[in-house]
Amino acid sequence: MMKQEHKNITKTIIITSFLSGLRLDKALSQSLPDHSRSRIKRWILNRQVKVNNCVVTMPDKKVLQGELIEISYVVEYVKSLKPENIFLNVVYEDDFIVIINKPSNLVVHPGVGNTSGTVLNALLYHYPNISVVPRAGIVQRLDKDTTGLMLIAKDIDTQVKLVKLFQLHKIRREYDAIVYGNIVNNGTIDRPIARNFFNRTSMCVHPSGKSAITHYQVIETFSHSYTRVRLQLETGRTHQIRVHMAHIQHPLIGDKKYGKSKHLLYLKKRYDRTFNHCCVFSFERQALHASMLKFVHPITGVSMRWKIPLPLDMLGLLNVLRLSL
Repeated sequence: MMKQEHKNITKTIIITSFLSGLRLDKALSQSLPDHSRSRIKRWILNRQVKVNNCVVTMPDKKVLQGELIEISYVVEYVKSLKPENIFLNVVYEDDFIVIINKPSNLVVHPGVGNTSGTVLNALLYHYPNISVVPRAGIVQRLDKDTTGLMLIAKDIDTQVKLVKLFQLHKIRREYDAIVYGNIVNNGTIDRPIARNFFNRTSMCVHPSGKSAITHYQVIETFSHSYTRVRLQLETGRTHQIRVHMAHIQHPLIGDKKYGKSKHLLYLKKRYDRTFNHCCVFSFERQALHASMLKFVHPITGVSMRWKIPLPLDMLGLLNVLRLSL
């Protein structure tokens, strides 16, 4: 069974002249960059924040220079999940970070129905000391069937710094994907993403969602409406690439969650008797691969970059599509 250990944390902040006059939640989010503003707002509403030793439940309360803010919250960390000897393809490792090349059909984090056989279980086995780091150092997630580069922190300090780099958009990530439809020009998708109101395991483009920005570049086009694209994320919303590409009517090949549309049904009906299209419609996962990662190392300050080739299944699909040119 998955079990989390808890650690109570109390932090004290003195409001400086720079923060004076700001809303309480905004002042705290600037003082605690490793925590989101929405999380800080929840702490305030849950009576976990005191100003000058008095509980405050108004996130929009203005703070003044010299005021003493005390925040109490709980950190969950992995303690009793079972370490498992699962192979990890380590691309890079030092005393602070690990970068792996994740295969498809591997869940990153335990959840309902997946309490074992995950990247996290493997990390606990290969790096026992990582059990005291929240989420075993995982600072980014890839979907179960998305392959490619994934970043892990070995200690809490490094994890906090990496989370801040993600929040400041200073970690560059590129993905390769194969999508339905011929895309002619490069472009940017700037559409907010929210959880689907009718299916809570899915996401959707919705005005009430969080800001999400995806840049795409055409790499290769194929006859019968297929395109290979390279994508760069400015934000990191759940299923962002899959949702955005489906939104512009170019869903990822193999995406069973977001790839259903009248356009695809038409293509399947028209082409499913050809070898090329049989290979497309039988592709077992979303054709998405995290191919490049670039950032300045949060501890050493060295600029670092990793790039890995496509996995064999995507290379095979590209070779099949090229036969139809």
